[in-house]
Amino acid sequence: MASFTGSSIKDVYKDLLHTSNSNTGIGSTIKQITCGDGDTSALYLSDRNLKVQPSADSTTNTVIYDAGGNALLTVDSTNDLVKAGIGQHNVTTQYAHFGIGSGDAAAVTNSDGSVWSGSSGNTHYAVPFNGYVAQSLVSIGTGTNPDTSLSISTTADDVICTLWYVMDNITIDRVIWWSGGDAASGDTTRCHLQSFTIDSGNGSTGGDLSSGTLLAHNGSSLTVGADRITTTTLTVDSSSVAADKVILAFVENVGAATDLTAQLIVKYHYQ
Repeated sequence: MASFTGSSIKDVYKDLLHTSNSNTGIGSTIKQITCGDGDTSALYLSDRNLKVQPSADSTTNTVIYDAGGNALLTVDSTNDLVKAGIGQHNVTTQYAHFGIGSGDAAAVTNSDGSVWSGSSGNTHYAVPFNGYVAQSLVSIGTGTNPDTSLSISTTADDVICTLWYVMDNITIDRVIWWSGGDAASGDTTRCHLQSFTIDSGNGSTGGDLSSGTLLAHNGSSLTVGADRITTTTLTVDSSSVAADKVILAFVENVGAATDLTAQLIVKYHYQ
C-alpha cells in the first residue's frame, strides 16, 4: 500500500482527499470530496449523510463485492437499476401469473363442454389472472393478434377476473408459457400478452378496454397434447407498461378441438 512517509506535501498533495470546507472539516452540510489539485470525485460527504453522484453514468456506478470478488450489490446508473446477489438480479423483480385448466368452470361454455372446440378455434380468449376463475371466458378477436379494444356489455363479472391492473410503471423482462391438452398431441396453440387503457369511470362504459398494445407473443404455434407439457419463451414486443394500464393474457387454439390447460408467467420489474 502506498505511504506518504518521508514525502513532501508538494509531492503528494494531488493524492490527498478533502472537503474544501475552509479548514472546518466535515460538517452538517454535504460537500463534494476533491483531491488536492481541485479535481472532483463522485463522493459527497457530511457528518449526516453520504452521496455518490458520478460525472457520467455507468453500469457499475457503485459495486459492493465479497472477499472472493463476486459482486453482491450493483448500482447501474446507465439503466437506472439496482442489482443484488450472486446472480445480480434486479432488486424490484416480481412475477405475475395467468392460468386456466381444462376442468375450470370457465372452460365449460360450449354445448360440447369445451370452450376450445368447434367454432371456438382460432379465437383469442382472455386467461384468468392470479388464480381467479371466471364462469365464462371472454373472447377478443380472431385475427393474428387479439383485438385492441373491448366494450363490455354483459361480461363485466368475467372480464374482471382476467385483469392485471398495473399501479406503477413496469418493464416486462421475460414471459414463459406452459400448455397441455386432454387429447392426443398434434393440436397447436398460440398465446399473447397485451396491455390496454381501461375506462376507470363508474358509468356505463366503465371497464371498457382501448389502445391495446402487444407486449409479447409466441411466434410459432405450440404443439400440445395429453402426452406432454409444452413450454416456450415468448418474444417480448413492447417491454414498457405505464401505470394505470391493465394487462391481459390470451390463448388461442389454432383450429383444433383439444381442451387446454395453460399457464403464463410474467417476470417484470418496477421502473
